Amino acid sequence: MFARSLVALVMAMATPAAAQTPQRPFEIVDNSFLVEEAFNQDARIFQNIFTAARRGGEWQLTFTQEWPVPGRRHQLSYTLGLDTIGGGKGVSDVYLNYRFQALDEGPGRPAFSPRISGILPAGRRSAGQGDGGLQINLPFSKQRRDWYFHWNGGLTWLPRGAREDFVATAFAGSVVYRLRPMLNLMFESVAVLEDARALTLSPGIRGGWNLAEDTQIIVGAAAPVTRVRGETSAGVFAYFSYELPFRK
Repeated sequence: MFARSLVALVMAMATPAAAQTPQRPFEIVDNSFLVEEAFNQDARIFQNIFTAARRGGEWQLTFTQEWPVPGRRHQLSYTLGLDTIGGGKGVSDVYLNYRFQALDEGPGRPAFSPRISGILPAGRRSAGQGDGGLQINLPFSKQRRDWYFHWNGGLTWLPRGAREDFVATAFAGSVVYRLRPMLNLMFESVAVLEDARALTLSPGIRGGWNLAEDTQIIVGAAAPVTRVRGETSAGVFAYFSYELPFRK
């Protein structure tokens, strides 16, 4: 029995992917929390994303809206925020984003959708913001049956006049498991390399409903744990998105 099982396992591993049962597409995509997925919005569909995070007595709220222009090859979006980071309360820097669908996912090929963002200096200096700058991120995504893998590499540059410019590189990766068609388990990680190096590990869950052919609601939650300057802190993260057509 062991020999037969071993032979069957070797034959299964040697079977070409094309001969295997085609994998079902994920019902939930482009709805990660901390790690960017490499997918633009489909034509005629725009997305509204709300997030809330709290850690160490500080909180941050964001709103993002994503638009195809006019199809999924090009996407424009913006992100607004409120926070209490660094003491006090106020608006966050504004991000104006352009993302290009350079590669669609295919056999042996991940999806790739580089993004460039202009950072408008709307935030407070006490929160480490208010200087403006640029951000570049390179997200990749690849499905393997009921698993989705995402990985990012990016750079943030904030020119600060007479002060030394701020430059930080970031690397991120996540794995998403399809527990049910509309229910996913997630594990995300983000490493930011600068003077105060930070590592965040975040288990989470997301689920949703398809209200119509082109209308979807997704809700999610996570428990990120961050280590920076030798100290570890835990937080909570909530996510809500509403995707719908803007024209028929």
